[in-house]
Amino acid sequence: MALNEMFVGEIVTELLKQLNAISHKSCFCKSSADNLITSIQELLPIIEELKYSGVELPAFRQSQLNRFSETLRGGIELAGKVLESGRWNVYKNLQLVRKMEKLEKQVERFISGPMQAHLLADVHHMRFETMERFNRLEQRLDSMKTGSGRWVEEAVKRMEVEGDSNLGGFSGIGLELGKGKVKKMMIERDDLNVVGIWGIGGSGKTTLANEICRDNQVQSYFNNRILFLTVSQSPDLEQLRAKIWGFITGNEPLNYTRKSQCEWGSGPQALVVLDDVWSLPVLEQLIFRVPTYKTLVISRFKFPRRVVNEVYEVELLEEDESMSLFCHSAFGQKSIPPTANETLVKQIVDECKGLPLALKVIGASLQDQPEMYWINARKRLSRGELICESHENKLLDRMAISVECLKKKVKECFMDLGSFPEDKKIPLDVLVNMWVEIHNIDEEEAFTILLELSDKNLLTLVKDARAGEAYCSYHEICVTQHDVLRDLALHLSNQGEVNERKRLLMPRRDTELPRDWEKNADQPFNAQIVSVHTGEMGEMDWFHMEFPKTEVLILNFCSDKYFLPPFIDDMPKLRALIVINRGTTEATLENFSVFTNLANLRSLWLEKVSVPQLSNATVPLRNLRKLSMVLCKVSNSLDPAVLDLPQIFPHLSELVIDHCDDLVKLPLSFCKVNSLQSLSLTNCHRLRELPADLGMLKKLQILRLSACPELKMLPPSIGELVRLKYLDISECVNLKCLPKEVGKLVSLEKIDMRDCLQIVNLPTTAALSNLKSLQRVICDDEVFGQWRNLEKTVPNLHVQIAEKWYGLDWLNS
Repeated sequence: MALNEMFVGEIVTELLKQLNAISHKSCFCKSSADNLITSIQELLPIIEELKYSGVELPAFRQSQLNRFSETLRGGIELAGKVLESGRWNVYKNLQLVRKMEKLEKQVERFISGPMQAHLLADVHHMRFETMERFNRLEQRLDSMKTGSGRWVEEAVKRMEVEGDSNLGGFSGIGLELGKGKVKKMMIERDDLNVVGIWGIGGSGKTTLANEICRDNQVQSYFNNRILFLTVSQSPDLEQLRAKIWGFITGNEPLNYTRKSQCEWGSGPQALVVLDDVWSLPVLEQLIFRVPTYKTLVISRFKFPRRVVNEVYEVELLEEDESMSLFCHSAFGQKSIPPTANETLVKQIVDECKGLPLALKVIGASLQDQPEMYWINARKRLSRGELICESHENKLLDRMAISVECLKKKVKECFMDLGSFPEDKKIPLDVLVNMWVEIHNIDEEEAFTILLELSDKNLLTLVKDARAGEAYCSYHEICVTQHDVLRDLALHLSNQGEVNERKRLLMPRRDTELPRDWEKNADQPFNAQIVSVHTGEMGEMDWFHMEFPKTEVLILNFCSDKYFLPPFIDDMPKLRALIVINRGTTEATLENFSVFTNLANLRSLWLEKVSVPQLSNATVPLRNLRKLSMVLCKVSNSLDPAVLDLPQIFPHLSELVIDHCDDLVKLPLSFCKVNSLQSLSLTNCHRLRELPADLGMLKKLQILRLSACPELKMLPPSIGELVRLKYLDISECVNLKCLPKEVGKLVSLEKIDMRDCLQIVNLPTTAALSNLKSLQRVICDDEVFGQWRNLEKTVPNLHVQIAEKWYGLDWLNS
């Protein structure tokens, strides 16, 4: 019968075999595989009892078990995909992690909910040969219970209605009411040039502003001319002013006078949204008095009417709206389940005091937790004061509940997010590198942690348009975090004596280092992560500090000149160094000699700086595995006459050069770095030539050359890259041809050549017939038919016409 086939037949046997393979492989889905193995093995003895008892279940319940059988069949297919997935396929791995976690939840809910409910409800139908058999079954059922108060009936219902939807935004009466009021201020009131939205952190101000910007009536009124900017506590005012003025005038230079502002009064209506404004002086510099232009200001603070003409104050949610939002996050529906403890749920909702972000995050943190955990959470929340004027200050203590349920390593990763500036997108590349180096995990586990934090609404993933593609690079996915959650991470990290903190962080940009650092500089700082956020720093701006245990140093600054801190010399265990300039032009780095003692450095990220000259005299970074240079000036550092890269970087495996517009020719010395496995030269608009000896990189598996418009040819030696799996030449609009030597790339799995406008003819089918590993080609219409002809000799090949995409949004940070 179906029950027999499902649990003692080939389905379970094959699935357990696949799950054991995943577990032994120690890949990114190991945790889910181990949990699934435990759950299924726990279920087998009970089904064996049913099998030999001769039980016949009702048709409806049997159909539920059959659907569960189909779930397990899908699990076999999913497990196969996990085992086949390569480590370079970032986004696909994230998707597989999500699917494995979903399968794990479905199985767990079925076993702990529907399975118990079915068997207990139908126990009177069972004919046992002896009472001993009945007792044995009952004991095994009891051993599977997870605790008192288990919501079995609701688990049955949730299993039946489980969908793919994630927690989304919440649109209630309060949101629509606020939206209507703000729209009226902007559209019907010509006398209001500056309108404000005010509320405490996490109250839904930005959500309301986004809804207004998406409103059809608003878009029509402003002719779709809406600019949304995030200001933050440490804004680059000149950059923001230039963006606003260019938006209003059509990219006129920023040399206006008050008279010239009035001259633009006859243009079309326009709206500029300024989100997260923290101070009046900053706001005053970002408002231009142009008659046809309006400003919408979002802030935690109220500003005088002379600046902001009228303000809408965001109200906390009413009781029914609070309950709906909380239940949506905790139960996946907008009301309390009939089997839940209604009094307990209402008490926890009441403790959130109508704050949308608190309701959403705390609700998500309690999802699928046993009732005793909910009782403990209620007690913790109740230790705070009732809502009052200081409610925002109490939010951090309440929000801490949402991270206390995390596993220790996941909580540590959440707290690491406080190391980065507010309102800035964090490239996933930077985050993953940091977590791998300091938490003793691999990249796959880092993705799993990232996904868990996203599911708990503790961070937000921002994907580039190509992030769903195989072999996409890490910097095509970014991470953002709400201000209140970042404040929480800082709050948790700043506990204890400053010298003993695991993270030594500057919460926002300042002109100098914190005073408590200087006061305690006579003793070593034992921080594992140090994050500095300043403007221009000279040699005399630093003071002596010792960091014997520091493994990650993050230097954020905003200037055109920066003296690297001398205390880098006193970081013998430094493994990851991140240098990011938030200014408008590339900064000159001074004191590069501090690299002398960085023998353990494994990852180096340089952004918007002029990279100092590298020479044979440069102290070798023998353990450096990954070097990333983004928006940098690199021409001076890559002088082929004095450069011996194999000596400087003997173990480099990944090199990223992105948006470096002064790179004209890649030096030959790069081809002698035999350890290189991934080479990315992307968005380098002046790159014209690759080394003729590119084929010397025998270990290279990934080669990205996208958006290099001056590149006209690939060297014939590319055919010698026998391990190459991925070739990306997309948007190389002047690339003349695909050399016939490409046909020698026997390991090649994917080619992306979208928007290669000059390539209209491919090498002959015979020349390409050896590409037996090729699985996917993304190309334009002009060569689509030629690639399709190759499908006859390469059976697994799938050829796809490219869709138009634009992927530079992550740079606007």
